Amino acid sequence: MKFVLEVEVDEGRIAQDPAGELGRILRYWGGNLHHYAMAPGDGSAVYDSEYREVGRWHLTEAPSA
Repeated sequence: MKFVLEVEVDEGRIAQDPAGELGRILRYWGGNLHHYAMAPGDGSAVYDSEYREVGRWHLTEAPSA
């Protein structure tokens, strides 16, 4: 499997403090992953500290080597 996290950092709160916001997002979602089966297809929207959607994480099948 592959874990993919994509976050837009160009505007809003995350543009003002990218390291702080990305750290908060990683801590929050890292602690929240136990609510998921952790199977390909799982995923969720990612929100900044102002509760605006700024990205998404998801699990995919690992690409063939």
